[in-house]
Amino acid sequence: MSSGLPARRARTALCATAVAAALALPLTGPPSLAAAAPSAPPGTSVTTAFARAAEAHDVPRDLLVAVGYGETRLDDHAGLPSQDNGYGMMHLVSNPERHTLEQAARLTGASLADLRGDTGANIDGAAAVLRALADEAGLDAADRDRLGAWYPVTARYGAPGGRATARLYADAVYDLLADGVRTRVAGGERVTVAPRTVRPERGPYAGTDADAGLAAAAEYPSALWNPAYSGNYAAGRDSAITTVVVHVTQGSYAGSISWFQNPSAQVSAHYVVRSSDGQITQTVREGDTAWHARSANPYSVGVEHEGYVDDPAWFTDALYRSSAALTRYLTDKYGIPRDRAHIVGHSEVPGNDHTDPGPNWDWAHYMSLVQGDDDGATATPFPTWGSDVSIRREPTTDSARVASLPGPTTVRVACQVHGGLVEYDGYSNDAWSYLPDRGGYVSNIFIDVDDAWLPGVPTC
Repeated sequence: MSSGLPARRARTALCATAVAAALALPLTGPPSLAAAAPSAPPGTSVTTAFARAAEAHDVPRDLLVAVGYGETRLDDHAGLPSQDNGYGMMHLVSNPERHTLEQAARLTGASLADLRGDTGANIDGAAAVLRALADEAGLDAADRDRLGAWYPVTARYGAPGGRATARLYADAVYDLLADGVRTRVAGGERVTVAPRTVRPERGPYAGTDADAGLAAAAEYPSALWNPAYSGNYAAGRDSAITTVVVHVTQGSYAGSISWFQNPSAQVSAHYVVRSSDGQITQTVREGDTAWHARSANPYSVGVEHEGYVDDPAWFTDALYRSSAALTRYLTDKYGIPRDRAHIVGHSEVPGNDHTDPGPNWDWAHYMSLVQGDDDGATATPFPTWGSDVSIRREPTTDSARVASLPGPTTVRVACQVHGGLVEYDGYSNDAWSYLPDRGGYVSNIFIDVDDAWLPGVPTC
């Protein structure tokens, strides 16, 4: 089960992604003076860093949090870069086509090293870049006080390439503003913004429906079509399709699609799956050779999953189920056996040095969905908390452990029952939930709701 967590909900997954009404105060000086404002000192809390950066650059604090949460779940990944060389909670990027990291350095005077490794500097740098984009877009002080007016700025920050991809990115951020954010960052600090109604002012993106006209071109019926740059894959195939390769993006959904459209990327995948709701975008035709797994490229279909290998919160039930449905489609279409010899992780392909999908990917759960062993289709989804949470064969702590939840995720509960008493972190409960697609019971202590007995779930 979980250990070392400072509170019952030591870290929550996306329950609602949001932004409260704390808008930054307008500045009286020109942007150049705002950019020179000092960022939060090292060691400052993340909440304080967001507030200081928002005020210094006259960027809505709520928008700043939503952008960061959408990019990284507010995880700086220990200063390691994303797939497209983005850094920190705010994903400041440095690659041949995008230079928000260098732009932040020019605007704030912070070093590249600090922007990559110091959370306060990273947040401040992102706020400065957003403000610069707002100035380019002609937003005045009154505009900057309206969250809706920041939509085109947000689109350009996250996906400056094609308009459809930019709208996917901005829509995701504004969904977070509408739904609310509730999470904990490293060290246990809680960062929240309350849900609020925001009407996005899409401006030049108003005629760019991220769904309209894209689905019809995709091969998988429920996917969007948003093609990769033609120089990032090879036309045609040299081999029959025999394998599905599972990847993790090491970046955001829209950001990864945008990276595949970047001429300098030299990478691509056939499909990308979104974490929050399982939305799928196709970027390369199945009959073409995407560049995703080196030696396996000629005979495989590559499926990227939004998230980071070290953070299981990205691997939601919606992502697993949507991806499994896609893999079932692919295995049916190409006659691929539904087994682990033909459905493999990137790390399992010969000649590769990648680690994805990593130890947090639940292969047992995923393969049960792919193979159609879906007894939980009518079960009720609930978020969980904690890490290394045991799933037991029977509703007792001394029963055999049949599986585990590596970290916060979503589970589907078929029924619940009173069983062995569990005491953990100041809580006690004898209620257990049965998870049919994992073949066992989990203590209700680790179901992230306020009720000890889950509402609306029948007794086993």
